[in-house]
Amino acid sequence: MKRDASTAGGLNAACLPFDLDDMLRGLRLWVEQESPTYECAAVNRMMDVAERDLTIMGAAVQRIPGDMGFGDCVKARFPHARADQPGILVLGHLDTVHPLGTIETLAWRQQGERCYGPGILDMKGGNYLALEAIRQLQRAAFTSLLPITVLFTCDEEVGSPSTRRLIEAEAARHKYVLIPEPGRRNGGVVTGRYAIARFALETRGQPSHAGLRLSEGVSAIREMAHQIVAIEAMTDDETGYSVGVVQGGRWVNCVSTTCDAEVLVSATTDEKLAVAIARMSALAPIGKGAGVTARTALVRPVWTRNDASWQLYEHASALAGDLGFEIPHQNSGGGSDGNFTGAMGIATLDGLGARGDGPHTLDEHIITESLLERGRLMAALLATLH
Repeated sequence: MKRDASTAGGLNAACLPFDLDDMLRGLRLWVEQESPTYECAAVNRMMDVAERDLTIMGAAVQRIPGDMGFGDCVKARFPHARADQPGILVLGHLDTVHPLGTIETLAWRQQGERCYGPGILDMKGGNYLALEAIRQLQRAAFTSLLPITVLFTCDEEVGSPSTRRLIEAEAARHKYVLIPEPGRRNGGVVTGRYAIARFALETRGQPSHAGLRLSEGVSAIREMAHQIVAIEAMTDDETGYSVGVVQGGRWVNCVSTTCDAEVLVSATTDEKLAVAIARMSALAPIGKGAGVTARTALVRPVWTRNDASWQLYEHASALAGDLGFEIPHQNSGGGSDGNFTGAMGIATLDGLGARGDGPHTLDEHIITESLLERGRLMAALLATLH
């Protein structure tokens, strides 16, 4: 790998004419096209926007039809003399957690050094700056040393159930994977991620008329409440348990027969993950006459830092230093598709996207200047990796 941002064929990433106002105008179109994971048509409209931008950039774009009720994916390969050789995969997702209509509450707005909008940090800002980095190389008439492929997926926010095989197959064709998920609060990047497991939890009770014969029933909702407290109390420094979705009951005057919940577990190691799965599988009812079942739904593997990923990080860190800033590294919770590619042993660097805060909340924002900072770093990486 070449170290200095200015040594790749005379290219100096620090001098590339990134224009913040232009980037914000383009990014606004992406953010205002809402794309919650479970709204297939909305995700596909977002894919239309990305596909158009990539086509204008000269990429050979492939639209990959959705599966399992999710939206499409978009894969774009840029022309290159070594197109048949392992290259660089820029991997991002275009689905968000924000339901349709959030743009009315979390409207696009620039306020001081910040810019707000649903999905702007996680991760449309990072995806957009990655494309702008490629545009800057094109405008400088610079050809990267390796071919570049961009893959935008549709279901990362729910664990990538329909795209994992696609991601792993595409990553296997590449030497490097760059993931513009949000930068860390300290400006850092991600060189490893905790395992993530999702569980479908069901509690069962006995029905009765809640107004007339309350004592004859067993409430599945009450049992779920007991289970939630018990499950979240298992959290420690190495394993986190969180119940995020709960649904139960049909009528307020009926004692509930069933209640369903979704549980997310984050574990620092494979061993801790195995313990968590065993503990969830061994859950027992707390209330008399109730029942409980936990089923493992999805798992993201632990991504432990390997030599290939560490060398990629050291190269990126040196480039960032040449550009005037630091990118400390960390292992991180909050899984990403980097869990898959990193666990495969492929050189993966995550957290290359915009800096900001409030992901998955109505305070989601980016630090606008980070579009330039991280855009130049992305350009330098694309230019120097070999």
